[in-house]
Amino acid sequence: MDNHVHFYINTCGFDISIFMRCINTAYAAYYNKRYSRHGHLFQGRFGSKIVDNDTYSLTLSAYIHNNSKDIAGYDGNEESYMYSSYGIYTGRRRNTEGIVDDDFLLELFSSDKTKARQKYKSFTESMRDTGIMKEVHEGIMREYTENVYSSGKKHIMRHETPKELIEKIEIILGERLPEMLRAKFSREASRVRAFTAYVMRALCGYTYNDICKYIGNMSVSGVSRLSNEGFRLLGRDMQYCSVFRTLIYSD
Repeated sequence: MDNHVHFYINTCGFDISIFMRCINTAYAAYYNKRYSRHGHLFQGRFGSKIVDNDTYSLTLSAYIHNNSKDIAGYDGNEESYMYSSYGIYTGRRRNTEGIVDDDFLLELFSSDKTKARQKYKSFTESMRDTGIMKEVHEGIMREYTENVYSSGKKHIMRHETPKELIEKIEIILGERLPEMLRAKFSREASRVRAFTAYVMRALCGYTYNDICKYIGNMSVSGVSRLSNEGFRLLGRDMQYCSVFRTLIYSD
């Protein structure tokens, strides 16, 4: 959209305030650099709604995917809007970044992906101009204008020290991590370094500077690349994906 964005996120217990702060900081830095400007980019705090049932989940998703109808040229062609995930849900576009979990909602329609896509598109189109959409919009605006965030969820494991985290990873992988974190010419060591940098960022709330100091002999940009590689590793390596899930849900 031209002046706002909607995210539909499963927080997995993460503090959404921290996540949004990271998004705001990163995007503002990118935008200011690209357009040679300075200062704040976003106005006020974000608004949020807790999704607690399948009916509201589907309705909210349809509301978000219908949003692009208000942009010139996209009324009736919402799924072609490149900054919306709608095209991924309908199969028009590939999920190249791997950040959209369309199965979560599509499986509510059918176990057959093709049928599920067709049914989801029909459902979204049928919800376009209904009173329910107006109610969802008003609810979202109310949360934003009241500027209140509350979550009934328990935040999980975001304040562990790197030492505690490293010890848990060592137990799960059966590897001595301190040595591997400082090894640069081993493929497996590179994977461990990338994974560790990512989980320190995601689960300890460490900044890139903090991770630099812990790992040693790395630049901030190097740690940033390493953390990004750790994120991609979760998408293609089941072992590390399993380790990450174990870390998230461990006490």
